[in-house]
Amino acid sequence: MSAERVFLVSVNYRGGLGEVASSLSELERLTWTAGGEVVGVKKFSRRCPDAALFLGSGQVQELKNLAARQACDLLIVDHELRPIQQRNLEEALALRVIDRTQLILDIFARRAKTHEGKIQVELAQLSYLLPRLTGKGVLLSRLGGGIGTRGPGESKLEYDRRRLRSRIAVLKQKLETLKRTRRLHRRDRESVPLPLVSLVGYTNAGKSALLTALTGNRTFIEDKLFATLDLTTRKLVLPPAQEVLLTDTVGFIRNLPHHLVAAFRGTMEEVVAADLLLHVIDCAHQSWENQSRTVNQVLKELGAGSKLCLTVFNKIDKIGQAARCRLGYQFPEAIQISALTGEGLDKLVPMVKQQLSGGWKKIILRLPYEQSHLRALILKRGRLIKESYGQKIITLQVELPPKIIGQIQQQRKYGRNANWH
Repeated sequence: MSAERVFLVSVNYRGGLGEVASSLSELERLTWTAGGEVVGVKKFSRRCPDAALFLGSGQVQELKNLAARQACDLLIVDHELRPIQQRNLEEALALRVIDRTQLILDIFARRAKTHEGKIQVELAQLSYLLPRLTGKGVLLSRLGGGIGTRGPGESKLEYDRRRLRSRIAVLKQKLETLKRTRRLHRRDRESVPLPLVSLVGYTNAGKSALLTALTGNRTFIEDKLFATLDLTTRKLVLPPAQEVLLTDTVGFIRNLPHHLVAAFRGTMEEVVAADLLLHVIDCAHQSWENQSRTVNQVLKELGAGSKLCLTVFNKIDKIGQAARCRLGYQFPEAIQISALTGEGLDKLVPMVKQQLSGGWKKIILRLPYEQSHLRALILKRGRLIKESYGQKIITLQVELPPKIIGQIQQQRKYGRNANWH
């Protein structure tokens, strides 16, 4: 099956031509990820979008001629269109039109693999489609016919508003059930607490590659936007024997559709619950600063803006020494790595351990010899400073997170003969 021929359109409202070019370049990658072939790109300038056509009538006519000359199958607008604008543009151009939001939803529909991921994507798609039903009965009948049309799985199914709202309610209930289940799993996990470290960052920044490099467990890696959507958690051992959980999360992107943010909010609870965030940045990308701001903005929306965060500049193997020095001067607290070559990982691991131990408390623990097997468990949860052996007890000076100390005290996990100071 040949790829759809796609024409891309962007409108500059504020005079920021560099930002428009960067956004169009990203839209081109999104189109390629969705399986389309970009055959033309056009930038327009306007003070504000036209209420009916989004573009001016003269611009629409110019665009119609360009699209016809390239024999396009689809036009993608690098903005979110109102339903009336989308319908009027299609009629004026005699061409199928989708916007940036619909393109991203299409990619998510392709990439979702787990049951929860598919539910989240379907909810986002139906929430997007609901206000677009007015006067557009054919919109839903073409699900499954190309980029931007991959629906929840059933093609050529006519939804009316009542059935859409009913389906949305069912999906929300399913997600709420999954959310409760995940909460129970988190509670079970916290009963034997391990620090949780979450990888966050812009899409294609190299989070999955970093997860693989640190843990040695192979995960799906592909040089495409939104290559992975599902949460992946692996155990990471920090020297000498401290265990932590490392979670790879879905990548962010500028103008992330709010339907997706809402649908994936439950999954992103792992970010909110994390003890430490590793903000992975593709420092080889020309717009990495804008990407970093986008990630920080989404983190604030999720309620994780104040979380302990360590900045990790990835892909330093793709930049020169001068660029590395500039990053080191501007961001002395950040770590520079290459998940591909392994460079810098020897500095990242100790820094992760240092960040996690920032709020730990030093305590002295006296254990009878019959409980000496707990020493290994203590090393997995914290750091051994000093130990000595007496006739009847082992004296350990250790550093542990306060929440672990509290749980041990409450549950008396180490027995009545264990003395805490």
